[in-house]
Amino acid sequence: MANTDLTALTGDYTIDASHSTIGFTVRHAMVTNVKGKFNEFSGTLHLDGSDPSASTASIDVKMDSIDTGSADRDGHLKSADFFKIEEYPTMTFRSTKAEALGDEDYRITGDLTILGTTKPLTIDLEFNGAAKDPFGNERVGFEGKAEIKRSEWGLTWNATLETGGVLVSDKIKLNFDISAIKNA
Repeated sequence: MANTDLTALTGDYTIDASHSTIGFTVRHAMVTNVKGKFNEFSGTLHLDGSDPSASTASIDVKMDSIDTGSADRDGHLKSADFFKIEEYPTMTFRSTKAEALGDEDYRITGDLTILGTTKPLTIDLEFNGAAKDPFGNERVGFEGKAEIKRSEWGLTWNATLETGGVLVSDKIKLNFDISAIKNA
């Protein structure tokens, strides 16, 4: 049974990466979407049920774990053309502001660092609920989405198409499905 008393949810949580997804969608060749995700990441949440604005989030993503379903494409994304993973092995997010928007909707703003460049990112979140799992863990779940322009972080590689347009769009849609376990 879901726990709806937000005050009872106050505490520190660790993101359960095996039950969470950090993914993205990008327009490819102007005609289709390519979806991908990061398979390795870690993070923490501090939830304050009585004052959601005091809540925080911190996430570290291993860039070598990028997975688009194509080994060749993943290799290109890890290269100097894109993420330069040998020089910048981690992407980070550190929240700076949290807001309750009403109902189950929240917004978290923070600093996203990619390729050593830090820019603000705002993520709209929906609280999916809280429950005790069969192993006695108190869990919370959130779904989130955001959009970025990759060029703002120095991700500018592209190829021009014969028909006009580019191979990889500048706009990236980010999506998050987060399950976190309350620390004992």
